Amino acid sequence: MPPSEIDLTRVVCRLAQLQEHGARGFTIGGGDWPLRGFVVEYGGGVRGYVNHCPHAGHPLDLLPHRFLTPDRTLIVCASHGALFERDRGECVAGPCAGQSLRAIPLQIVDGLVLLAPEADIAALAATSP
Repeated sequence: MPPSEIDLTRVVCRLAQLQEHGARGFTIGGGDWPLRGFVVEYGGGVRGYVNHCPHAGHPLDLLPHRFLTPDRTLIVCASHGALFERDRGECVAGPCAGQSLRAIPLQIVDGLVLLAPEADIAALAATSP
């Protein structure tokens, strides 16, 4: 897709912006219920999730873009310490063990991370805090 054809309303971040923290939060959409999500690097790929803890129903991060454990191996809920796999979003420890984060379909185009065309922003935003 040529850069002139990129839908800028679906841009999440630049791929290079993930290097500092290994993850990055974003908000897309307007009004009272925008989509609040985050992207995380893993094994050379990128995954996106709705920023919503399946246990407590609030955002996972307390500080901007801080979604990972210090060693960057797992996603962590800053509120109660639940741990999630980066590649599947499944909770592997904590009060929501066995539950999963809601995935957001992404694509990478010209160094940009974008919501994939099939991503339904309104439906995903309905599960955002």
